[in-house]
Amino acid sequence: MSLPESFEDYSWHDNAIHGFRIVEGPDGCGGELILDIDFIIEWLPPQTEEKAFEFRIAPADLKFQDTTDLIISVDYASCSAALQPMTIHEIHREVVTYPNGYSSFEWKIEINCPRNSFISFRSPGFTQVLTAAPIVSGAQYLSPSQRT
Repeated sequence: MSLPESFEDYSWHDNAIHGFRIVEGPDGCGGELILDIDFIIEWLPPQTEEKAFEFRIAPADLKFQDTTDLIISVDYASCSAALQPMTIHEIHREVVTYPNGYSSFEWKIEINCPRNSFISFRSPGFTQVLTAAPIVSGAQYLSPSQRT
């Protein structure tokens, strides 16, 4: 199963975030931000009028290298949301050029649920690796037993 080749080819809409990890970098400044997600590889249209969409999904690690300026704002209390995996609405990035000419990106991950939540940071790039084979599901996320 091949993944998209560039940022513009990816869609993380409605992907569940089950967890995240921060790994300190060797320079003590930047580090690696790793999101444990359910990557929706494909939205499968209903085969009949009575059926709903299904989804081809695989657990994945979405890794951002040399991450700095991390802000995580997640508020389950204000919207009375149940404690469940967050879901991504959209991921944006903008080029940032420093006075010394070095370029990076400023990232913002907008969260669907809980509402008004986001993750923002700076990082020059990302990689994504599937951690298990894709399965077809009637839900947009995998249960804990499906993720192993």
